[in-house]
Amino acid sequence: MAEPDDVREAPPFRTRLWFRGIRVGDFVVATGPLLLIGLVAVAAAYWVVRPAPPTTLSIASGPEGSIFRQTAEKYRQILARNGVTLRIRPSDGSLDNLKQLLDPAAPVDVGFVQGGVAAGSASDQLVSLGAVFPEPLSLFYRGATPRHGIAGLAGKRLAIGPEGSGTRALALTLLQANGIEPGGPTRLGSQEGEAAAQALIAGQIDAAFLMGDSATPPTMRRLLRTPGIRLLDFEEADAYVRRFPYLNRFDLPRGVFDLGRNLPERDIRLIGPTVQLVARQSLHPALSDLLLDAAREVHGGAALLHRAGEFPAPQAHEFPLSQDAQRYYTSGKRFLFRSLPFWLATLADRLLVVVVPLVVLLIPAFKLVPYLYQWRIRSRIYRWYGSLIGLERLLLAKEPAGRAAILRRLDDIESAVNQMKVPLAFADQLYVLRDHIAFVRERYAGEAGPTIGTAHPTGGLRPVS
Repeated sequence: MAEPDDVREAPPFRTRLWFRGIRVGDFVVATGPLLLIGLVAVAAAYWVVRPAPPTTLSIASGPEGSIFRQTAEKYRQILARNGVTLRIRPSDGSLDNLKQLLDPAAPVDVGFVQGGVAAGSASDQLVSLGAVFPEPLSLFYRGATPRHGIAGLAGKRLAIGPEGSGTRALALTLLQANGIEPGGPTRLGSQEGEAAAQALIAGQIDAAFLMGDSATPPTMRRLLRTPGIRLLDFEEADAYVRRFPYLNRFDLPRGVFDLGRNLPERDIRLIGPTVQLVARQSLHPALSDLLLDAAREVHGGAALLHRAGEFPAPQAHEFPLSQDAQRYYTSGKRFLFRSLPFWLATLADRLLVVVVPLVVLLIPAFKLVPYLYQWRIRSRIYRWYGSLIGLERLLLAKEPAGRAAILRRLDDIESAVNQMKVPLAFADQLYVLRDHIAFVRERYAGEAGPTIGTAHPTGGLRPVS
């Protein structure tokens, strides 16, 4: 006789992997969802919350052969040691660098910007990484020392540098502060560097403003050794610094250019801005640290106008100092970046940002694991109860001829239950299930079967708590 269609198939018995009384599959089912959610959260945050720093960086430098360009070349060599490629974009100088940084379409991340040239151009999209090196202004003149400093140059022939240069921008600011306006009797030329020095020696001009690339040590030594040409001592240096916050006072020591000839003959006060390393807000913190490391390696030594360790410095004028730079100047590089290679420190830094908060959240969540595990073990026992109840209902309804097949199914259930393995903590429930199987067999083993509705002394199948 065919088996009844509504007999529920008994769950198959399979060999399971056990470890110290715990079936590995049950443990995985209990902990798997939480672990999966945690891994997905870590992976998502790894790419979204703290993206990896780019391996390329673009810097706006300056003309070929300029100090800006030479400095950028040194930075490139240092960053290459950490696997970061620095792309150097030539420019016309500070003003051009600032324009590129302010242009969202320009592929520039950082750039050298002379202090003072960004007046009126400040943007909340740019930040400063600090001052990386000084650019003092050297004002050479012919003849007698002009009275009242720059104000005494009114009506003279002056070389203030080409259009768009930082030298010209600062010279015009200082001239206007002293009442000398462009277009008046004072003639303003665009010579710079060696051309300005030659014109001054030849008597073609009366004074030359030199700064940065135009004020190279050889050019300054040549002018200081030329009879009749002097370097202006800015007696009002402190006043200029107060008036223009982006300016600094620099003291040029006596004899610093030539000790044998005592050039200059006395200490000279100079004024000038510092060059800021300006970056976009989007600059990755890890790259900010690398750039400041490079700046410290390149500019951290002693020079004519500053002592060792003075640069880079946490100075900011037109643009605020970035938070990453503030942290760098206050406490240095982060621990991971001091202790590990850059690529490994970057990886660990990204993971820590996510893993630590995630662990804090998962610790309470894992308190649910024991309850999930208990549910998993009990569900295995309850499935057999489902099959047993289904058979009992069929035995109540079937004719005696059909009971033999149903009882054979009951034997299969009992055989499978006898081979079940459960943790010792659930052994009592397993034995109760076996008792209930025996009860069903005893009750319905007779051919005639009991009258429907007859109560068993035990009250039927006992619920398992």
